[in-house]
Amino acid sequence: MTELPRGPLAGAPTEGIQDGMSDSIESHQKEVGRFPPSPEFSAKALVQSHAAYTTMYELSLSDPEAFWRENTQDLVFRKTWTKFEEWKLPEAKFFNGATLNVSESCLDRHLTTSARNRAAIVFEGEPGDSRTLTYFELHREVVRLSAALTDLGVAPGDRVAIYMGMVPETAIAMLACARIGATHSVIFGGFSSDALSERINDCGAKVLLTQDGAWRRGSVVPLKKMADVALEKTKTIEHVVVLRRIGHDLAPVQMKEGRDVWWEDLLERKPSDKALTLAKKPPAFDAEHPLFILYTSGSTGKPKGVLHTSAGYLAGAHVTSKYVFDLKETDLYWCTADVGWVTGHSYIVYGPLSCGASCMMYEGAPNAPDWGRFWKIIEKHGVTILYTAPTAIRAFIRAGDEWPNKADLSSLRLLGSVGEPINPEAWTWYHRVVGGGRCPIVDTWWQTETGSIMLTTLPGACFSKPGATGLPLFGVDIAVVKDDNADCKANEGGKLVIKRPWPSMARTLYNDDARFREAYWSQMPGVYFTGDGARRDEDGYFWVVGRIDDVLNIAGHRIGTAEIESALVSHPSVAEAAAVGRPDELKGQALVVFVTVKQGFAADNTLKEALVHHIDKEIGKFARPDAIRFTDTLPKTRSGKIMRRFLKDVAAGTATTGDTSTLEDLTVLAKLRADED
Repeated sequence: MTELPRGPLAGAPTEGIQDGMSDSIESHQKEVGRFPPSPEFSAKALVQSHAAYTTMYELSLSDPEAFWRENTQDLVFRKTWTKFEEWKLPEAKFFNGATLNVSESCLDRHLTTSARNRAAIVFEGEPGDSRTLTYFELHREVVRLSAALTDLGVAPGDRVAIYMGMVPETAIAMLACARIGATHSVIFGGFSSDALSERINDCGAKVLLTQDGAWRRGSVVPLKKMADVALEKTKTIEHVVVLRRIGHDLAPVQMKEGRDVWWEDLLERKPSDKALTLAKKPPAFDAEHPLFILYTSGSTGKPKGVLHTSAGYLAGAHVTSKYVFDLKETDLYWCTADVGWVTGHSYIVYGPLSCGASCMMYEGAPNAPDWGRFWKIIEKHGVTILYTAPTAIRAFIRAGDEWPNKADLSSLRLLGSVGEPINPEAWTWYHRVVGGGRCPIVDTWWQTETGSIMLTTLPGACFSKPGATGLPLFGVDIAVVKDDNADCKANEGGKLVIKRPWPSMARTLYNDDARFREAYWSQMPGVYFTGDGARRDEDGYFWVVGRIDDVLNIAGHRIGTAEIESALVSHPSVAEAAAVGRPDELKGQALVVFVTVKQGFAADNTLKEALVHHIDKEIGKFARPDAIRFTDTLPKTRSGKIMRRFLKDVAAGTATTGDTSTLEDLTVLAKLRADED
């Protein structure tokens, strides 16, 4: 899958509400049916009825300490907490006084149980190679890398950047960092060298873990070469550890003496006694010790380093993995997200592994070598739970039913959706063709900043409505409100907010507390503003209708328009640029950019191609525009603000609605429509 949770795949709330935004947000989607779980599924589920869900949910709000104490018993705390929560918005702390090492809950605790020899990660590479790591083997590899990183000088609180593909070593790297108290920052392998250097510089990473290359649709992504270019613009990286995934013939690399070391060579070194002792019996850290920084796009151009801490994040990922996916010892669970996004963090690594689940991991694209790849993986390995994105589902629909129909998908018992709203047509196809009409679907809404799933329907307890995300999860006090923070009526559209802190919430933006406060807690005083519009129906089900800011969700990748515009304007030919999304059947949103060029440059197809390649370099190929439209001028207010909501109408080919009185030049829209391709 391409990544992030809903609202990023879950993403960043707005940092500037659009001009003229109405108090009420329209939602025209209608209920097309209700799909209850079968009696057989409910009878074996961890939560078996709506009444049971309601009891748990109400306890999580009325007595959160009792709820979380009961539901974190499986986690390993060296010292239990003395006070569950303490907050003065926007600052919040949970599990105060507790100490833990997150990796012990994901690894060590399983070694004395039946999970010791259970598969932790079942890996299949794009070329067809496969391997399995049991919990014992995964623990051993994490200990080895933990000791090696310690001997490289990595200490608690240091930042470690991880720029890798979908291979087991990426999870090993994350867990090794957690084990020694280093804060990891995973940078999606599709990002360009410039994007990588920007993120390394922002977090001040000391060590970079990467690989020679990664497979993608039969081609090699030269990660080490891209990292070398990025490191020319950084000053903090002392060591680069390189995994040999592809080999010299297809991915030749240069190793800088004194800085670069091959992964296998590093692990073959005899560790110091001190490092090995610490790796085997790792130290415990405070509940609020920083666990990771994950960058998500903002609307100011600079990516935001979302900071998650240890105990609260782990608790949220653990509890939601357990109940949303109804995990059993016999399951093979497959989240198709990339680990470079938050879905991979929470629902490939920390959540499922803390539950002792067996996790499928696939390296490549869903259509490599053809559109039958996912279904062959499910058949070959016996996958029981599939968690993927609406973008992928729509692509599968376009490819044709014959691909899933060729495979035996009878092992599946539960399906999930993540990253963006799933339209009812895609939902029903997913249920009918992939799930054979028997598998419940858990549609999930959450964000990078929330850390864990906020809205869904528990599969054995509640019926699903195609198009509706569902009900709030434990500890989530969520509402749809008007601009004055008053609750909306049933089926009245408004702004989606969370009314009080929850354990897995982000604590801040790295080195930018002021921006954290402004972006999330100031626009709707006293509540967390998600940046999404929604409505709540008469059954209490939430229907998330999409973003109300300028952060786009392109094929599951969340990218800020300001970051795209900033990249375009950095090209010597571009004077101004505006990026908007238009509805797209396959991607959900397609990226359309409007560009004005400087004098002396020809606005032609050659320049369009140059700008596409420029975006590839500045951000990554996943951010390529679907359309580039040249224009003499852009619609602006008198104060100079570009009116993107009008450009969205132009891009979508729909009539302009709303107040146009703030436009400086009313003829601009007419000219844009006259120039439509």
